[in-house]
Amino acid sequence: MEKVRPDNVIEKTKMDRALEALGGDIARLTETAERVVTKIPELILFRRESITLPTVGMYEPSICVMAQGAKRIQLGGDTFVYDSRHYLITSVDLPTFVQVTDASREKPCLGFMLKLDQAEISQLMLDQRLPSPRPQQSSRGMAIGDVTLSLITAFQRLLALLLEPDDIPVLAPMIRREIYYRLLVGDQGLRLRQMAAIESQNRQIARAIEWIKINFSHSVKIEELASQVGMSPSTFHHHFRTITAMSPLQYQKKLRLNEARRLMLSERLDATTAGTQVGYESPSQFSREYRRLFGNSPLRDIRSLREMSSPQLVIY
Repeated sequence: MEKVRPDNVIEKTKMDRALEALGGDIARLTETAERVVTKIPELILFRRESITLPTVGMYEPSICVMAQGAKRIQLGGDTFVYDSRHYLITSVDLPTFVQVTDASREKPCLGFMLKLDQAEISQLMLDQRLPSPRPQQSSRGMAIGDVTLSLITAFQRLLALLLEPDDIPVLAPMIRREIYYRLLVGDQGLRLRQMAAIESQNRQIARAIEWIKINFSHSVKIEELASQVGMSPSTFHHHFRTITAMSPLQYQKKLRLNEARRLMLSERLDATTAGTQVGYESPSQFSREYRRLFGNSPLRDIRSLREMSSPQLVIY
């Protein structure tokens, strides 16, 4: 039987204590809301006290950390589970299915999302001589990384600033820069470097995604979109699917249906009007594709969402 090294036990104990302290901070800051947009730019806290059904959500370029509980993310045919020992990193905007898989009133799911600043990461890469990145197993725009003690303690210091808001403008950028450094030299550092590198394929696909997000109600011509980002149509299609786990047209379809759902829920548009506004010419096609994505007809789905106490279309 293999013996556990004493230094490993000490490291685990330190990590357990750090996560417990981090969870306590998040619990106190989310006592009155499930989702808290903080005074630190790009930092959002979340709390869930029960397991949820899979919900459609959009993940932006970000790192998501869990102090307690777990979530499952479905991206195309890939599944990502992150918990207190594993963070989720996303390098481009990705429509997904999100599910809280470990949560209760006594032990809620507690975590946060820090949106990534590509310009700041790029500048850090230019200013510093970073160690060579570790090998990367896939080119997907989403991945799971191992949480480290140094990363958690940096996040602890970032959250502590919420209790001293006058210090945020000066100290938050310094701590955020440390967090970026820890990520760049960690097991997902190569993914982050590709996200920030101006001429990388990841950055080219991110530009295409931004165009689709702005023009999702219009027809997408692959040849024109590929030309905009400097790729041949076949290369563009291949890299788009590699990074997002879907084709450009599938990506556009999910954006359209998400926006139509928001219009019906928040602005109370009927299904035909909402479908037309997001680019559907055929009401029957809109209804058919809506049911395929959300599991119900537009009318029944929106009625069900309105019966919920706090429906959310985006969950981090």
